[in-house]
Amino acid sequence: MTVSAPIRPPCPPAACICGREQLLATPDSDLRILRLTRHEENRLLERLENMSSLDDLEHMQQRIFHQLGIRLEIAPGSNEVRSMRGIRIELAELPGLCRKTRQSIPAAIRRALERRPEIAYSLLNAHDLLRDA
Repeated sequence: MTVSAPIRPPCPPAACICGREQLLATPDSDLRILRLTRHEENRLLERLENMSSLDDLEHMQQRIFHQLGIRLEIAPGSNEVRSMRGIRIELAELPGLCRKTRQSIPAAIRRALERRPEIAYSLLNAHDLLRDA
């Protein structure tokens, strides 16, 4: 007897453009993203908001990719970084990734960076932006 992991229920009609149905209909597609139920998404967002260091952030990026298949890129923006809004947080396009999730993950990371600015400074330093400071 095999027990499958619970998958995210469908979004209300016309509320999301995640492509969940097409993902389920395609044979041999990567269904890891559908394991992100609303409960698991809340746990992920809480974990992202409570990051303690740049290493923790990078570890979370790797775990998100391995467990869900979501590529998360975090880097200083192309313009001058004066606030946390200047840090570019992008999720790669992925079928099955809900619109709300696509917005809530970067928002949780920004809240963590605002709460712990030393993570943002470490991120900027990792990209060699504070070498002359």
